[in-house]
Amino acid sequence: MSDTTGNSTTSDAQTRQARAVRLAEAADQLFRAGVMSHSGHANLSARLDGERMLLTPGFVRGLRPEQLAVVGFDGQVLEGELQSVSAEIIAMHSVVYRARPHVGAIIHTHSPAATAFAVAHRPLPCRTEPMLRFGQAEEVPVVPWGPRGSDVSVRGIADVLEQRPTTAAALLANHGLLVFGPDPAAAAHLVVGVEESAEAEIAAAAIGGAVDFPPGAQEAVRASIARVTA
Repeated sequence: MSDTTGNSTTSDAQTRQARAVRLAEAADQLFRAGVMSHSGHANLSARLDGERMLLTPGFVRGLRPEQLAVVGFDGQVLEGELQSVSAEIIAMHSVVYRARPHVGAIIHTHSPAATAFAVAHRPLPCRTEPMLRFGQAEEVPVVPWGPRGSDVSVRGIADVLEQRPTTAAALLANHGLLVFGPDPAAAAHLVVGVEESAEAEIAAAAIGGAVDFPPGAQEAVRASIARVTA
């Protein structure tokens, strides 16, 4: 094996390990934030090169980096093992990666308040600052229901991604939440932001209802962030 090939192989392994560690950290972040359902159900993935992804094996509580499987966008398990519960959702992740080349990580949860909006088939408005800050400066749309991992469900996700080219999240009707971002940490931050926003919407309904941001809110938040990070 040439040095060039060896260096490339080492680099690929290091990249994969780093992304596996970040996925495990993101899973832990979700549990620490208290945004998971009672069952703790979720699946997380991170993009690799060559139409491959790292995917959680069927559980995420106490996830370790070495437990992640390498899966092709075509559904083939290339390394590691998946439980059937994860094998069913490969296409759900693949359709997002194919539609959004900039997406580096995807998280699906049954976060309770967000799932309430999904069950009600109601888009979640953007009325909290965390959603603005973490990449969802618009309502979270609802994908029509289809059996989990089915062609109907995957086509529904693809259609919403085409119709809403700037959304970074979607509610899966009668199912849960799907969030995507440039990396696992960013996706996890948005899951937390969406769940907090859904909780606030439900709570605000009891005291007269939530109110939209004033015009220019997104620009004002961006300017505030720029001042701090400059």
